[in-house]
Amino acid sequence: MGILHAVILGVVEGVTEFLPISSTGHLMLSAQCLGITQTEFVKSFEIAIQSGAILAVIVLYWKVLFSGWDVWKKILAAFLPTAVIGLLLYKIIKKYLLGGTTIVLWAFFIGGLVLIVFELLYREKESSVGQLKDISYLQAFLIGLFQALAIIPGVSRSAATIIGGLSLGLKRKAIVEFSFLLAVPTMVAAMAFDLMKSAGSFTGSNFLVLFIGFLVSFVVALLAIRFMLIFIKNHTFILFGAYRILIAFVFWMILR
Repeated sequence: MGILHAVILGVVEGVTEFLPISSTGHLMLSAQCLGITQTEFVKSFEIAIQSGAILAVIVLYWKVLFSGWDVWKKILAAFLPTAVIGLLLYKIIKKYLLGGTTIVLWAFFIGGLVLIVFELLYREKESSVGQLKDISYLQAFLIGLFQALAIIPGVSRSAATIIGGLSLGLKRKAIVEFSFLLAVPTMVAAMAFDLMKSAGSFTGSNFLVLFIGFLVSFVVALLAIRFMLIFIKNHTFILFGAYRILIAFVFWMILR
């Protein structure tokens, strides 16, 4: 895996991390298209470069993140289910789920259908929560349970949390922003845990590739977050659902 690969995958990560289309799934499919073998380093790379996208959240939302403990307590309440499930299932996830194209494509297809059906049925209520500070701890914890579904590659952490939040009575902008913030502890923990397990086997060139992927994903994620906030003002997520289904069919045709 070379520097050009790192740049391409960094762009893919930055674009897809905060859209409801699964960054992990796109990284796995992109790696396959580029002929990159799913080695232990590549799997770790796909986890670690997400930290670039997370830095973009910190840069754009630093005032919210450092405004006090109230928001952080709710973020941590939502992070708890994913932390526990991810810790318990880490070996299974990395050995059997990461690298499995079939799982990704089915997750893309089913997730796309869910997004479309949900949006066709969803009606926002006047009483829906519109501010991050008004999210309850119970709502935050339940959103975290939805996020835990994203341990399956292709599900999309963003899609799971957004559907969960809308179902629990949050307005679209509130849950999208909460999903951004929730990514911070979730992805940092995933990256730190994986690097703690794997970094000892990396070479100097591996760390250079990681840094380039990180830097590219950071810059692109800044633009993707701004796009998402503009998009949700006048659009539903049906387009993303259709895109997921299309990608699944395209790759089924290619790989059959």
